[in-house]
Amino acid sequence: MTEYRAHFDATVEFVNGGSLTAEGFRLDLPSADVDADAIGRLFVQHLGLALVGRVELRGLQIVEEQHRGSRGIQEAVPERRAGSRRVIDLSHRIRDGLVTYPGLPAPVITPHLTREASRAVYAPGTEFAMDIITMIGNTGTYLDSPYHRYADGGDLASLDLATLVDLRAEVVHVADATERGVPASVFYDRDVRGAAVLLHTGWDRHFGTPGYLKGAPFLTSDAVSYLVDQGAALVGIDSLNIDDAESGGERPAHSGLLAAGIHVVEHLTSLGSLPARGARFTAAPPAVEGFGTFPVRAFAVVDADAVAQRA
Repeated sequence: MTEYRAHFDATVEFVNGGSLTAEGFRLDLPSADVDADAIGRLFVQHLGLALVGRVELRGLQIVEEQHRGSRGIQEAVPERRAGSRRVIDLSHRIRDGLVTYPGLPAPVITPHLTREASRAVYAPGTEFAMDIITMIGNTGTYLDSPYHRYADGGDLASLDLATLVDLRAEVVHVADATERGVPASVFYDRDVRGAAVLLHTGWDRHFGTPGYLKGAPFLTSDAVSYLVDQGAALVGIDSLNIDDAESGGERPAHSGLLAAGIHVVEHLTSLGSLPARGARFTAAPPAVEGFGTFPVRAFAVVDADAVAQRA
């Protein structure tokens, strides 16, 4: 299903005096067949305005564009087919020599038992391959447990699977943001309590290249405080680091989120394939004792029609 958004300037006048002006506003639409009056109503509903007397839209354009989660739009979307779903892989593939985070060692994959050698061990016609992978936990798409940051924090084996599997996802699409830092204000219209909050910055397009290292988006400290206060279950990002890796040694996002027991998943990919709301997210690492970080096979289950035009 193709999605549409409206671009416009607006002036809202209130019945009890005063007005509100917006420039370059963008709003999700249920379809392309929406007139200016209906868009004005959706605009008021999205902002949660009261006592509105008049809405004037200027320079209105309706464009084919991915929804960003405007409030009041979901109810207008036709009901989708029951049972129609799709699984979206959100993980980078791990291979020998993969550079995830510049400066950290790349994984090394070597054979322990080759198929050829195994023929001398097993019955005729039977053969196996057994391989060894040596890698740092911060490889590919990985999850941080509290132990990664705090010596007395819970390790990977201590994590409750209920906080890692089939989480309601709130996907925040900020790939066109003009600033690197993702602020608290982008979450104000979202119900993040108990949710996997996934930041689609679009930075995964640089993964595996020198460009991945510099200028990466990150979560600001005020956003960390907000997500902790609101009770998010997990925060993920498709960028180099959830913190600003160019700020020196400060890591407010890792410190604040992991202290609150909120899981962190970094180096996600393909978040642009997900709708702003409605996906279910899973990212479960192996239960390794005394270990803080490990790769995950992160994925989301979504309504198949909701991602058809993004595939």
